[in-house]
Amino acid sequence: MKKIKCIIVDDEPLAVSLLENYVEKIPFLELVFSSENPIDVLEFIQKNDADLVFLDIQMPELTGINFMKIVGNKMKYILTTAYSEYALEGYDHNIVDYLLKPISFDRFNKSVLKARERFPLAEASEVGHFFVKSSGHQHRINFDDVLYVESIKDYVNIKTESQEYIVLDTLKSLENQLPANFIRVHKSFILNLDKVKSLNSKKIIINSEQEIPIGEMYRSNFLDKLK
Repeated sequence: MKKIKCIIVDDEPLAVSLLENYVEKIPFLELVFSSENPIDVLEFIQKNDADLVFLDIQMPELTGINFMKIVGNKMKYILTTAYSEYALEGYDHNIVDYLLKPISFDRFNKSVLKARERFPLAEASEVGHFFVKSSGHQHRINFDDVLYVESIKDYVNIKTESQEYIVLDTLKSLENQLPANFIRVHKSFILNLDKVKSLNSKKIIINSEQEIPIGEMYRSNFLDKLK
């Protein structure tokens, strides 16, 4: 999996520490720099690559809004602040989301999943596998082994030939990582076309026991892909 290189900048040490802890828990994020001083971050950005900045809006030396004006749209931003009145001020920049302190991990996770949808992750499909975090462990999964992916509320179930992996993710986000032989066939299912055994007007059979429903809005595209 290609990781999103991220930076944390916040003048509150506890806020930096909290975000560092959250980033560590997300397998597709890589923390490349964090600081309480936005000037230090600007110097780092001049010499190093990064994709996403967790940016406090109100900082004494340099506000988040002015920070974005200096850096520009070469990066994406998730704004953090304790002041709700700043919620609309930065949206003419390359903003992914806005997090109001105190930030829970659940809200943080939803925000970074939203961010991941903004980044191309096609490189993952070129190596034939990807990694997911499930049950506290990183698992390598070969694309060829995946039967289907099912959405279950805030999680997805990745079903392979021999195992299931329950992952905190969204179907849309995971869809961006899968190669061309995977297709959405239902609002809750992505299917590996190579695993199709038979089908009728309402369902797809992928082995002797597994049946996947066909959503009406996905039917035409699915049948075109089969051809």
